Amino acid sequence: MRLIAVLLLAGLTLPAQLRVIAFGAHPDDCDIGASGLAAKLAAMGHKVKFVSVTNGDAGHQSSGGGALAKRRRAEAMESGRRLGIEYEVLDNHDGELLPTLDVRLQIIRRIRQWQADVVISPRTNDYHPDHRNTGVLLQDAAYMVMVPNVASDTPPLKKNPVFLHFQDRFKTPTPFRPDVAIDITDVFDKKVDALDSHVSQFYEWLPWIDGYLDQVPAGAVERKAWLRKRMSRPITPAVRGALEKWYGKERGAAIQYAEAFEVSEYGSQPSEETLRKLFPMVGK
Repeated sequence: MRLIAVLLLAGLTLPAQLRVIAFGAHPDDCDIGASGLAAKLAAMGHKVKFVSVTNGDAGHQSSGGGALAKRRRAEAMESGRRLGIEYEVLDNHDGELLPTLDVRLQIIRRIRQWQADVVISPRTNDYHPDHRNTGVLLQDAAYMVMVPNVASDTPPLKKNPVFLHFQDRFKTPTPFRPDVAIDITDVFDKKVDALDSHVSQFYEWLPWIDGYLDQVPAGAVERKAWLRKRMSRPITPAVRGALEKWYGKERGAAIQYAEAFEVSEYGSQPSEETLRKLFPMVGK
């Protein structure tokens, strides 16, 4: 029996160790959305895993295919090492991800194997088709993780995890709703450290495709400081409001860096009490 899930729904005290799994389309996506949360949970003794649904083999201006996939997998493993979490990269092609049954089964098996209490994914509205389709895949997997005759080679979960979404900036059809927001100011440098692992992305590909490659410093120390500055983005009014709810008005107003998450309509629907147990750093 999944005692953790039963206790969650009953609103009782959780076991000492939570199990959180996050899915991104590419090997740096989870780092952008949840590496602060991951660092805080790992430091508290909880178990976190990041999964990239594609191998990232199209995300570069001058290399691709197997060589790029190998490089990006190594970058993801280094990020996991720096954060103190597990990281897995699935071997699906970048830029070609579709919400097929085969990929859905891959995701169902990872959630079951991790015995997840919390699952995090993108929403289904996004500029990148791989991001959108990752969101669809997680929606399609949310109920099926409990169905014994689906992916029957992997034992089903007895209770649904809580499914969450990373923060995004998209407004159609609905804007992101920050149901919970956490203060990551004390681990912001660790988040930057994780992003810094993805050299091919933050210092090469993204600057190239967005037209600011000439701004990237040459030295490793200088470029990491540059990345930290780029990632120091203002907290949106909606997320600020969520911080003030969860931490109190005075402290919430003073928080410098934050990550926020929306509760999905799919999966278990947590009470505020349960969210405080799933996010044990809130208010601390």
